[in-house]
Amino acid sequence: MVLRPRARFDLARRLREDGVPLGELFAFLSGLYFRGKMTYATAFADPPAACPGVLVITPCRGLLPPETRITGDDLRVFAATGIGEDIEAYVRPLSRDARRLARRVGPETEIVLLGSIATGKYLNVLLKAFGPRLRFPRDFVARGDMSRGGLLLRRAVDREELEYIPVQGAVLHGKKPPKLPPRRYPRPQVREEKEAES
Repeated sequence: MVLRPRARFDLARRLREDGVPLGELFAFLSGLYFRGKMTYATAFADPPAACPGVLVITPCRGLLPPETRITGDDLRVFAATGIGEDIEAYVRPLSRDARRLARRVGPETEIVLLGSIATGKYLNVLLKAFGPRLRFPRDFVARGDMSRGGLLLRRAVDREELEYIPVQGAVLHGKKPPKLPPRRYPRPQVREEKEAES
């Protein structure tokens, strides 16, 4: 939808012209899940001096800050790149950036992963770089994508940080938690524009 040449909504126009921030683009593509991640990470990131507080895993450019400009051509390359432990175009830049980040932040800094911990497609690469410093929210266990996104958004709005536990040795599957009670949030303007376009 966003790559259609005739798309007139703001994000599509900007993507064609000068590109858009990676975080904004992924929030459009992933909806609630990524919006929850970005909102939560922005609210609670506490990095060492001169280090990024939020980084996004990409299909073929490793870890990028969410403000990185992405063009339509970049997005097409992302879409054409497979994701998996056996795909060099994906693993090599991710591994490179994770190792650099591990050196840059120092041995005392915890790295919090706000993605799924039930898949090895990036988990094993990140564990090799960060080892026991790699953490994830305890409340992610047995939650689906949308539930994790909703949980992150709620906690960011309520200013309540989640508890983090080490990925290494963690129980990655468990009893499904109860559904989150409904809550309404203002919808981003880009979503309204997308719906008006379709």
